[in-house]
Amino acid sequence: MISRQSISADNSLTVFESMESEVRSYCRSFPVVFSKASECKLWDTEGKEYLDFFAGAGALNYGHNNVMQKEKLIRYILEDGISHSLDMATEAKRHFLERFQEVILKPRKLDYKIMFPGPTGTNAVEAALKIARKVTGRTNVVGFTNAFHGMTLGALAVTGNKFKRQGAGVPLHNATIMPYDGYMGPGVDSIAYFENYLSDSGSGVSLPAAVIVETLQGEGGLNTANGEWLQKLETLCRKYGILLIIDDIQMGCGRTGPFFSFEPFGISPDIVCLSKSIGGFGLPMALTLLDPKVDQWAPGEHNGTFRGNNLAFVCAAEALRYWEKENFAASVIEKGKQLENGLKGLISQFPELKGEWRGRGLIQGIMFPMEGMAGEICAAAFRRGLIMETSGTDSEVAKIMPPLIIDKYSLQRGLGILGDSMEEVAEYYRKERIKLI
Repeated sequence: MISRQSISADNSLTVFESMESEVRSYCRSFPVVFSKASECKLWDTEGKEYLDFFAGAGALNYGHNNVMQKEKLIRYILEDGISHSLDMATEAKRHFLERFQEVILKPRKLDYKIMFPGPTGTNAVEAALKIARKVTGRTNVVGFTNAFHGMTLGALAVTGNKFKRQGAGVPLHNATIMPYDGYMGPGVDSIAYFENYLSDSGSGVSLPAAVIVETLQGEGGLNTANGEWLQKLETLCRKYGILLIIDDIQMGCGRTGPFFSFEPFGISPDIVCLSKSIGGFGLPMALTLLDPKVDQWAPGEHNGTFRGNNLAFVCAAEALRYWEKENFAASVIEKGKQLENGLKGLISQFPELKGEWRGRGLIQGIMFPMEGMAGEICAAAFRRGLIMETSGTDSEVAKIMPPLIIDKYSLQRGLGILGDSMEEVAEYYRKERIKLI
């Protein structure tokens, strides 16, 4: 079996191995010291170039060191702009709020109050769960199989991944997990299954305060909910007075094409969670968007020291320039089609690997049923200068998530590297005469 490239004994990595906690993970997959990055490329300390199909786990949709945002940020710092402000009013925050209203909310006819929780995705989720329980007076929240919503206790309770859940160290309560679209097999209506629990007084499932769902499960294996399923879920929520929370932390900010991943399906969530690329430059920032009727917080009832990251406000406001361009979302969809065609071509080229295409927009991948194969392919790709990671509760999907601004040539070059990596792994299995599933 080909193992993933382990951390070397190189002196440049010694300090990380000796001083940093064993909890570190990505540096084990990419065992070099990175020193520079620009757009869709990174370089290590030895000058080797890497093409980025990872984009900071979705935090760098607009690329590394985006020139427009960098210029704004440098100017703001040089002019002694406010950097930290808790939730006090600042010019940077005002500018972002006005820009988000004019560029994102108003054109989509969305009416949301904007809450700044702590600066990470799991903070946005915790705030959503907390306000849903406050508004409805109920405690239970429904999540879905294979979902991932964050690493704090409330978010973990509605997360499906067993490995992540067991890290909590305590029982995770006040949540019920229901089957995601397709989880029970083709032709099974999992929304009808869910409603049976709600309508049956003997089901043992209490009426939930909210349902939280990803339209595409980024960490759960790139499982995609179809539009009809999402629409039926919204209808179910309205019927029973349940708040609908869309976790758009990884899928929002254009990852699937439109700014919000739910836009094509015509649904109107009560609460939307955003983080990762909302900060534009990779700076920590998160939003919890609330329907005005849900915004029932008392002043200071939910807070956080770093919810006023003005440096992120500056970059986030500048990043919205992309969404003033009519063709930006279309370009993501177009490149997504190029990626889909390329991946399906590779699946056809290596039928013995039994790959299965998954995804939408510029988050796609190939599921490999053979245990460990997706990781081996990603490791082979890294040795060739391509950064990509796995997805799924068993790391069964080789996941592609480049910056949205990647050019078509670089996208095709990355697909070529992926193809060479798949060929390497396929050849290994042929030589070792290992029977593939």
